[in-house]
Order: sequence, then C-alpha cells, then structure tokens
Amino acid sequence: MFSVAGSSVSMPSLSASFKQIQQASSGRISSLKLVSVPFGRASYPLQRSYRQGRLQVCCAAKPETVDKVVEIVRKQLALAADSNVNGESKFSELGADSLDTVEIVMGLEEEFKISVEEESASTITTVQDAADLIESLMAQDDDNKSAA
Repeated sequence: MFSVAGSSVSMPSLSASFKQIQQASSGRISSLKLVSVPFGRASYPLQRSYRQGRLQVCCAAKPETVDKVVEIVRKQLALAADSNVNGESKFSELGADSLDTVEIVMGLEEEFKISVEEESASTITTVQDAADLIESLMAQDDDNKSAA
C-alpha cells in the first residue's frame, strides 16, 4: 500500500483528466475519480482525491472486494441488510469489539483464501482498510505464484 500527498504530482496519463475536472468545476476540485495504474505485472486501482488544493493518491480496493467485506461484516455483527455499511465504516462505530474484529478477519481469510498476519490485522479499523489489505495480499499471492 502506498500513498502520495503533496501540492504537485506529475502523472502524464492523468494530467488531461485532471485539467478537465478542474475546468468543469471552475477551478475548484472536490470530486473523486478512480483510475487504474499498472505496477509490475499487476494493475492497482487508485482513488484520487482533491481537497483544498491538495492531491492525495491512495490505493483503493475494487468495489467487488469492498462489497464482499461489507457482507461479511454485516453477517458477523448481525446487522440489518439495510444498515449503512460502506468503505468508510469503522468497525468500532458498527459496534464491533476486539473479538468481533478477530472473527471478521477470520471470515475474510476464509472467504478470500488468504492469511492475514497479526501485525496487519491490528491495522484494520475500517471496511476499506480490510478491503485494501485483501487486495494487497491477493496481489502478493499472484506474484508469488507467477514467480514459482
């Protein structure tokens, strides 16, 4: 996982769409766009966020991954299907205690057939954190399989 923050970042493939967004919003940028950036053999989706003149680039998991994580969290915490759970939802705000969080991680490991190290599991606080970690671990598994 990586992130870039600063007042100026040069990405030739993104500069045209950045200018279009800026012109469309009269110089004020407040929208989010999702792009995919190739890195080695894999391609990672990136979410660009423009706030108050700052450009922030961070890895964002695929929507399908986030949806699966949301489903597992709802099931583990016995939340109603219409409850508001999204990528920004914090486990603690959804009523999860530390045991619930461990069980959520175990459910994610089973669903995605991955193994989450204890250090990594302790950094997960939101649905998006979990989805990003899953994507990262799956990409590592794919790289390891292709190298073998």
